[in-house]
Amino acid sequence: MSGEPVEISTRTLVHGMVREDATVDAGELYAVASALGMSDQQVRLCVKRLVEEGRFSQEGRGRKALLRVSADAWLSFTPAVEFVRHAFRQDRGLAPWDRTWHLVAFAVPESARAARDSLRETILRLGGAALQGGLYVSANAWDDLVEARARELGVAGGVTYVVSPHLRVGGERDPHRLAALLWPLEEIAERHRRLVAVARPRLDRLQGPGALSRTELLTIAIELAAEFTRAMEPDPLLPAELLPQPWPGTAARDVLARCWSHLLRRDDDASPALLFRLYADVVREVVRP
Repeated sequence: MSGEPVEISTRTLVHGMVREDATVDAGELYAVASALGMSDQQVRLCVKRLVEEGRFSQEGRGRKALLRVSADAWLSFTPAVEFVRHAFRQDRGLAPWDRTWHLVAFAVPESARAARDSLRETILRLGGAALQGGLYVSANAWDDLVEARARELGVAGGVTYVVSPHLRVGGERDPHRLAALLWPLEEIAERHRRLVAVARPRLDRLQGPGALSRTELLTIAIELAAEFTRAMEPDPLLPAELLPQPWPGTAARDVLARCWSHLLRRDDDASPALLFRLYADVVREVVRP
């Protein structure tokens, strides 16, 4: 595979191969694993662990097997499509900042430590930055999402929400400098630059004159999905008004969307259906002919 190499774990590969019907074709799984330099033994051990964990069931053996995602694990295979759509809306100037800060504070007793830790993980995953113990801030409206998770965990009564146009950390009030102080922007930017380096040569291959095999298309799609996840997971999706410009996340999503568009155009079931079908609407919104 030409272009920047992508680090992909066997587990990530299996997850990325899940199709819309919640199955993985083992023959395709082994073929893509081989293209990525993974051994059959690595794949077998990974599948065995996933089955033992109850995340998959297996019908048949070897390359003729069919893996099926368990009902309990299914939700974890559904990407956060709305967050991706919001990122593209920001890139197009359709989600300007309303100049308000959204703060969440929680006080959950030690007896509910697991729920407290889970709520904290959700807040961080939503892009919250820690101000001090139990107090987090976002530049995006996240109250409904945090509250929904707090209710699921049974700790909604211990959560406080504040929306304010004013935020001062120490002596700093300037929103642009506050963003640089609260979030690791250079680290996030570097992940997006890496995504561009991975996606551009693969876009060249997708746009090239030669036909690509099903395994080649699947391999490209898995590599893009893995690198996109690596770039997006730590990204708080700050409004453009708070970011240094030009922001590399915008360029990264643009080239990735063009890759998705080409994969969808070759819609002969040669792409990992779940991921790319879920993102299809977003791609069609942002990619112009």
